[in-house]
Amino acid sequence: MALRLFRRKSLDAILRDAEAPERHLKRVLGGFDVVMLGIGAIIGSGIFATIGTAVAGDATRAGAGPAIVLSFALTAVACAFCGLCYAEFASLVPISGSAYTYSYATLGELVAWIIGWDLIIEYAVGNVAVAIAWASYFRQLCEGLALHIPAWLAVDYRSALQAAADAGTEDPAVALAHEAWVSHPVVAGVPLIFNALAVLIVMLITWLLVVGVKESARANNIMVGIKLLILCFFIYSGAKFVRPVNWSPFMPNGFSGVWVGASLIFFAYIGFDAISTAAEECRNPARDLPFGIIGSLVVCTLIYIAVALVLTGMVPWTRLGVADPLAAAFAYVGADISAGIVSVGAVVSMSAVLLVFQYGQPRIFFAMSRDGLLPPHFAAVHPKYRTPHVTTIWTGVVVAAVSAIANINEIVELTNIGTLFAFILVCAGVIILRRRDPERPRAFRTPLVPLVPLLGIVSCVYLILGLPAVTMWRFVIWLAVGLVIYFAYGYRKSTLAGRAGA
Repeated sequence: MALRLFRRKSLDAILRDAEAPERHLKRVLGGFDVVMLGIGAIIGSGIFATIGTAVAGDATRAGAGPAIVLSFALTAVACAFCGLCYAEFASLVPISGSAYTYSYATLGELVAWIIGWDLIIEYAVGNVAVAIAWASYFRQLCEGLALHIPAWLAVDYRSALQAAADAGTEDPAVALAHEAWVSHPVVAGVPLIFNALAVLIVMLITWLLVVGVKESARANNIMVGIKLLILCFFIYSGAKFVRPVNWSPFMPNGFSGVWVGASLIFFAYIGFDAISTAAEECRNPARDLPFGIIGSLVVCTLIYIAVALVLTGMVPWTRLGVADPLAAAFAYVGADISAGIVSVGAVVSMSAVLLVFQYGQPRIFFAMSRDGLLPPHFAAVHPKYRTPHVTTIWTGVVVAAVSAIANINEIVELTNIGTLFAFILVCAGVIILRRRDPERPRAFRTPLVPLVPLLGIVSCVYLILGLPAVTMWRFVIWLAVGLVIYFAYGYRKSTLAGRAGA
């Protein structure tokens, strides 16, 4: 049995199965589309929302302060090591499954299942966090336009219940949740408090993804262009209000604050690996995927560091622990019109992240189903649109349902640990495949193997250790549930098991 748990699917078999006509996706994406997908996935709620907590900290953790720029640099280095490993695999195995497929070829079926299950945390669960943040920014934007949306349609029940005990706080998010608690209607004794805005945006994105990949890519390109303009606007306009005194002390909580900040701000980098899920829809994956992964990481890192410098220069770092730090910075210096512009950018930015993440998750399920680890109907392709419509719809329904009731802070931390774990396995896979199949042609080769993959592994472990212990326990429970499903279904139904007569 132990040998069966680690049975591997050869690269040749992976590529051959992907070409089956009834399960073949349409190749419509070019190099520019791929880079824009990467930027669309990376720049989102991390820079527009999570950066506030990373700078100022919260009730249990010290923030990085102005040294958040070091946190961004530290996280960027870790992602660069992992991105180089992803680039090699993406060019070698241009298949939708991303790290799941890479692990199947190198580490065996059990590890592949674990990473596939783990990727649900990155894409689906991560999208829950983005949808919640989107709803918060969208409501603020509507309020600025004198369009009132009831608070009980924009928060989750748990937050409202907690806010009932925290009345009087200056935190706008808590104030909104308290308003929901005070004003919510009751039907048949059941309080109606749920995040309807998050549900609506997820379902809209799901519909767009079912209709077609090229149409989704065009929408993403437009949204990415808008959010890059907004961030450039923030950097240019905010620089006028920078006061160097706000950068002192630069590291108010020492390097431990930088470490915690890096672990939290990692959420701002999640998404570059989503590019690899587009492999089967790229016209030239061997060239475009490595370019998209590395290119999007470089562009986003430069923008992040510039935004962080301006943000912490505009406002004392202790005042940035809010849900909308960029808009709040302009409000702090009295530039209310600029604050409104940034809020528009946040809404557009998070819409793009939702689009790319909702694009990625169904393709993970699609690949797992094609390998027999999930029921076969998940591998269905729409006869007209040539998209994995079944998994896209299922993912949309689940993400929408959880977004209606979930709390954003716990979701962000769980997403971070899930993604870091996936990165560790990808880095390990590059080392293993270099030894096992060194002669296979590679359009892109990770430099300095095994040094770069090992540095990627060490960096990810270091960032994981900066997360709360409760997050690690939740992750362990999540993996345990996944193993139960694997042994109940995937182990017996796997296509490899059928070929081996198991």
